[in-house]
Amino acid sequence: MEFTLSHQEATLPCGLKIIFEPHASRVVHCGFVVKAGTRNERTEESGMAHFLEHISFKGTHRRRAYHITNGLERVGGDLNAFTTKQETVYYATVLREDYARAADLLSDIVFHSTYPQGEITKEIEVICDEIESYRDSPSEIIFDEFESLMYPNQPLGRDILGEAERLRTYVTADAEAFARRFYRPENVIFFVYGDLDFRHIVRGMERLLPASDFAHLPPRPDDAQPVARPRLCGIERVVRKDTHQAHVLIGAPTFGGSDPRRFALILLNNMLGGPGMNSRLNLSLRERAGLVYSVDSYLNTYPDTGFWNVYFGCDAKDVKRCRRLLMQELRKFIEKPLTPTQLAAAKKQLCGQIGISSESAENYALAMGKTFAHFGTHRDIANLIEALQGVTAEEMQRVAAEVYDESRLTTLIYQ
Repeated sequence: MEFTLSHQEATLPCGLKIIFEPHASRVVHCGFVVKAGTRNERTEESGMAHFLEHISFKGTHRRRAYHITNGLERVGGDLNAFTTKQETVYYATVLREDYARAADLLSDIVFHSTYPQGEITKEIEVICDEIESYRDSPSEIIFDEFESLMYPNQPLGRDILGEAERLRTYVTADAEAFARRFYRPENVIFFVYGDLDFRHIVRGMERLLPASDFAHLPPRPDDAQPVARPRLCGIERVVRKDTHQAHVLIGAPTFGGSDPRRFALILLNNMLGGPGMNSRLNLSLRERAGLVYSVDSYLNTYPDTGFWNVYFGCDAKDVKRCRRLLMQELRKFIEKPLTPTQLAAAKKQLCGQIGISSESAENYALAMGKTFAHFGTHRDIANLIEALQGVTAEEMQRVAAEVYDESRLTTLIYQ
C-alpha cells in the first residue's frame, strides 16, 4: 500500500494558516476550522459555540440569510457546518470552477457575520427543537451523559447543544463577544483538498482577508482550553427510562492524541469492537450469543486526553450476561499477548480500512483540516500506516492492562 500525497502550508499576514493537498478531481473540498468548541465556553456561555454555528448563516455585512443559503446551492455545491467539543467547522464542496465562490462565501460567514437579533430569536427555537429531538433518542443522548461522567463539572463534559433556558437569553452582543475571542484569523485554519494551484489559493485568501480588516481587534484574551481531568476511578450509574431495550455504555479514560501509545490502542479498539463483522465483541455478543443487534467500541481522542467506550443495546434481562461477555474479551487482551498471526491479521485489516476510508474525499479533507488545527501537522496516512505496522504484541498487552483495567471502568445504563 503506497501513499505519496504531498501538501503545502502558508500563513497569511492576517495570521490565518492555510493547508492544501492536491487531489486529482473535478470536485474541491474546502473550509475553515475555528478552534472554538464546547470546551472553550465559559460557564455562562454553555451552548454558545453551537449557537454561533447556527446564526453565522443568518446574515453578514454583504449578504442576507437567503443569499447565504443559495450561494452554493444554485451551482450544485454544498455548504455545511458542525460543532464539536474541540472546534466549529464551516465547509463546502463544489466543482473546481466554483472554488472562488465557495472561498468568498465561507470567509464572509466566518469573519463578517452580523448575528442579527431578529434571526437569533427565530433560530434559537430551531436549536431548542434540536435539543428536544436529541433528548428523545436514548441511544444518542447516553453518549453525552457518559462524557459528563468522564469529565465531571468541566466544559469538556458539557452538552454541545446547551440548555434551552440559557439559549433563550442570548443576544447579538453575546455572539459578537464570543466571535471576537475566537473567530479571529490566528485562531482559524483554512483547508483545501482538490485540483487547484496553491499560489492561487493563497492570493485569493489574501484578497478576501487583508490584515487591515482585523487591525481594530483588541489583543486576544487568554482563553486557553481548560486542562481536562478525567475521572480515573470508575463508577456505575443506572438511569430509569421508559425505553424498549436497555442501552449500555462502558468505558474508561485513555490518553491524548499525541501519545505514542495511541497506535496500540487504535489496533486494540479495532479488534475489540471496530466496524468489521469479525470484531471480538460482535462475534461474542451477536454471532455466538444472539444477545444484541450491534455492539461497537469507540475511541474519543482530544489533544490532551481521551477515553474509550463500548455501546450496546439489549433486553434488560440480558445486560448482566452482555457485560460478563465484554469483560471476558477485555481480559483476553490483558492476560495474553497476541500471536504473530493474530497481530499481522489485525494490522492488515486496520490498514486496509484506513486505505479504503481515505477514498472518501470529504472525510479526508475534514480530518486534514482538524489535524492541522490541533496538532500543527499534516494528516500523513503513510506515516500512520508505518506507525501501526511498528506496534508489537507486548505494547498492545501493556496498553490493554492500563485502559481495560476493571477498576477504572465507568458504566452508564438506561433501562
